[in-house]
Amino acid sequence: MLELRQLQLFIEVAKHKSITKAAESMHLSQPALSKSIRALEEELGMTLVIRTNKTSDLTDAGKIVLEYAQKMAGILSEMKTTLNDITNLSRGQIAIGLPPIIGSLFFPRVIAKFHHAFPNIELNITEYGGARVVKSVEEGEFELGVAVLPIDEKQFDVYPIVEEEMKLLVFKDHRLASRKVVDIKELKEEEFIFYHEEFALNQIMRNQFIEVGFEPKILFQSSQWDLMTEMVAANLGITILPRSICNRAFNPDLRIIELKEDILWRLAVITKKDRYISNAGRTFIDFILKDPL
Repeated sequence: MLELRQLQLFIEVAKHKSITKAAESMHLSQPALSKSIRALEEELGMTLVIRTNKTSDLTDAGKIVLEYAQKMAGILSEMKTTLNDITNLSRGQIAIGLPPIIGSLFFPRVIAKFHHAFPNIELNITEYGGARVVKSVEEGEFELGVAVLPIDEKQFDVYPIVEEEMKLLVFKDHRLASRKVVDIKELKEEEFIFYHEEFALNQIMRNQFIEVGFEPKILFQSSQWDLMTEMVAANLGITILPRSICNRAFNPDLRIIELKEDILWRLAVITKKDRYISNAGRTFIDFILKDPL
């Protein structure tokens, strides 16, 4: 008989792409986890996991089972949250998806203030790239997420929290270093230190370049803004980043330049439309809207 526990363990294996790592995460022995996955495969009559020495990848059937398992886990989590609110418990938990760049910039202060104001509400934060945060909120893995706009507002409720201009960052001896304003058309021949494909800024900036007639020449991609700025300071390329990130790049070998185009970096807290939001989740949204980042 199919059990929810088996599906939860299967989700962990898929997440880590490793039975060993999933077992460590769930505080189980590897043989016990392997036995549970084999029992699930026998119940469904299909191989779900391709086992190798290094990884545990999903078969096509495994990917379908994962999709439904995540939906079921989301429904179960929503049920528990609803029951928790009905009983008026003083404690609460919020699962939040957060892109690393956003998290390091804004959230340490917000989380500290929220924790002091509501010490009995636990924030379970997972760092994913922006596109994966949106997908995980949609699938119910996270109650709340922080995303870069625009996103599909037919599927999500959106609570804007940040709006910043994008700035050009160059080495101090770069040909454009003395300029106050630069048109992105002038960057056609430049080599870029760019954002990883998993980040919303990747597609936002690609679209800007394509609109003016070229694809950016990408030398290196990263998910860490401090590494990106240090690579520019080493004269390896140029980058375009939100104002608050540029202002934190204290290296004297860097120059910050305005862009002629009005390119905005807009952040919002998002929730899945029509999904039940816990009292703790609503409290966090109200808190962050009252105290803008």
